[in-house]
Amino acid sequence: MIGNLETFQDELTASGFPPLVNKFAGAGFQGSIATCDLGPLRLVSLRTPESACVGRERDASDSGNLAVKVMTRGRTRIEQGRGIADLGPTDFVLLDPTRGVRFESTAAAHVTILVPRRELRIRPAQIDRLIGVRIDGSHGPGALVSVLARESARSATGFREAEALRSAAAFVELIAVALEARLDDDQPAPDEWLRDRITGYIEARLADPDLSPPRIAAAHHISVRRLHKLFEEQPLTVAALIRRRRLERCRAELTGGGRTVTAVAARWGFSDPTHFSKLFKATYGYNARALMTSNRARTTKTRSVVQGKDGGDQGRQQQ
Repeated sequence: MIGNLETFQDELTASGFPPLVNKFAGAGFQGSIATCDLGPLRLVSLRTPESACVGRERDASDSGNLAVKVMTRGRTRIEQGRGIADLGPTDFVLLDPTRGVRFESTAAAHVTILVPRRELRIRPAQIDRLIGVRIDGSHGPGALVSVLARESARSATGFREAEALRSAAAFVELIAVALEARLDDDQPAPDEWLRDRITGYIEARLADPDLSPPRIAAAHHISVRRLHKLFEEQPLTVAALIRRRRLERCRAELTGGGRTVTAVAARWGFSDPTHFSKLFKATYGYNARALMTSNRARTTKTRSVVQGKDGGDQGRQQQ
């Protein structure tokens, strides 16, 4: 178990992951990481507390790997490319370590398989369609990948070189089968395709205060009535989707601290601070200012602990 966020992030980067900024972590951070190799594959087992992480894009030359992230406990929401994947236990997702990514997770356990791109033998255009897409790990080839990932992370030791290479090749082939099956399932009907396109449009323009159903409809050359009909069987209406995603962005930014509640609300399209505060509390059960104050208190406490430790170290050195 690692109780220091900086050490955990260093271990994560050393394992082949891009640098991530954890906006929830405080002085009480508790996580663990274990790494093992199976031929050309690297399997990384992680246990993490509740997290909200952001990773920036990296130079494409920095990584020759793709990442298959398999959930074993907890839930994670991952955004990368045009995909938004809500993962539960056994589900998994294909990620590109060179692209920007956003995680929001409960306390969770997961296994990530770093796979050399050349080994997967899936065309770049197909990979683009699969990045950030949830793959069901409860049945079919997805279930085999999920089970094998968990078992391999526990037992991928003691292999002779030839055995490791053959086992890795079989594992990669199974991953490819599961990904290709997802491609076959993912031939959207016209309404699904248009709804996905509209959702991506909304995600890219959440900070625009003028984002509204009429404007969205006009941008897609459909009527407002048609727009609402596209979402009538979805969990959220268009307006509710915009509102919820803006609130989620505000919550993540307030957790990171550094800006006032009013400034964060305005950045994400809420021009009325009073309305924003009421909406935030009704959604999350606590007010936005309390979240920011709590985060600042954690940050101050962490700094005090670090400064105290540094002072103690200097005192011992002088002795």
